[in-house]
Amino acid sequence: MDPVTLGAVAAFSYLLGSVPFGIVMAKVFGLGDLRAIGSGNIGATNVLRTGNKPAALLTLIGDAGKGAAAVLIARAVGGESAAGVAGLFAMLGHLYPVFLRFKGGKGVATFLGTLLALSFPLGLAACATWLVIAAIFRFSSLSALVAAALSPVYAGAFYHWHGAILIAVMAGLVIWKHRENIARLRAGAESKIGQKGA
Repeated sequence: MDPVTLGAVAAFSYLLGSVPFGIVMAKVFGLGDLRAIGSGNIGATNVLRTGNKPAALLTLIGDAGKGAAAVLIARAVGGESAAGVAGLFAMLGHLYPVFLRFKGGKGVATFLGTLLALSFPLGLAACATWLVIAAIFRFSSLSALVAAALSPVYAGAFYHWHGAILIAVMAGLVIWKHRENIARLRAGAESKIGQKGA
């Protein structure tokens, strides 16, 4: 794939990833400024803290869908290498969106959507991990951290080794964005799913 096309894929994917569905849904449902609610995060977990489950579900679908769409479009245009680049840049768009002065979310839904599009078994394994940890411990952040940490292993089993390297980079970004949550988990101060707070 030529550098110009690859650059266009990266730019398109970044802009798509930058669309803040949590902010959009909060406005559509009249929930106010999401950045002033709960943890201030723009993702589905914080939308859920408003008590509006449809808005939270639509945010989840939108954030996961933009990662998946970036990968699928790029794969159609330029093959598997382009798909990997698209997944990474969609993630970067969500984490550091140009539309919100580069202050974005934590990337979990976009990460999972990207994984599902790159390799459905890989994405399914990561989603199942999130669900199992959430069901047992009731911490969204812990679920995300475990799913992210295991995703390169799943990639090695269900995808391919150079894809596992790319996914390890994306997983590292998710973990980095959860560094405050990690501190709260260690201190026993992290909010559980459905509670107000971080």
